[in-house]
Amino acid sequence: MKCNTNAAIWAVLALSTLPAFAQEGAPEHQVSYNAAITSDYRYRGLSQTRFDPALQGGADYVHGPTGWYVGTWLSTIKWTKDLGGDGNIEWDIYGGKRGSLSESVTYDVGGLYYFYPDNGLNPRANTFEVYGRLGFGPAYVKYSHSTTNLFGTADSKGSGYLDVGADVDVGNGFILNLHAGHQKVAHNSPYSYADYKVGVTRDFGVATLSLAWIKANTDAYLSPQGKNLGKSGAILTLSKTF
Repeated sequence: MKCNTNAAIWAVLALSTLPAFAQEGAPEHQVSYNAAITSDYRYRGLSQTRFDPALQGGADYVHGPTGWYVGTWLSTIKWTKDLGGDGNIEWDIYGGKRGSLSESVTYDVGGLYYFYPDNGLNPRANTFEVYGRLGFGPAYVKYSHSTTNLFGTADSKGSGYLDVGADVDVGNGFILNLHAGHQKVAHNSPYSYADYKVGVTRDFGVATLSLAWIKANTDAYLSPQGKNLGKSGAILTLSKTF
């Protein structure tokens, strides 16, 4: 998917200025925390941990009446070392605005900075993206656009990721998770690829359990042992929001 950097940024800004339907009864200040353990941290279909488990956690603040929010999230990783750098943490910092355009259409726009402390790569792994998301009931479409090089890939500013999916309530507390995405790596077409996910999630109260099948349609991303980091696999995740 081709997209001009300035056009993508202006599209996000335009969405953020649209009048939202009032969120009546929403608490003024909402703070939540989350923690998870996963059998393999997959991001856009690619393993970030060389198929090993990861520990994850974060915190979010939402101003209820307006929908403005900020948050942070961390995960253990291995891929920066695999590329000859250092560090074993991904630290995400993000903020934006979400709301409703109508009774059936929601939006979410903002920016996300991926920070990799002491990653030592050249170009640096640190990445900033702006994003815009529209929701239509259980379905959604989202586009993310990098204003920097993408995760350490040289000359990749202006890369884009298109994400479409749905989270469908199938009864008895089970949610069917469907996703398809396409990562365009600007000026580096051999690294562009598509990825897919089919999963199911259930909240048991004490924790939420997710099982998903994930695959990236590429053989351009390999572990030091030569394993395809996008190969299909079943991923089990146990998480809790409180």
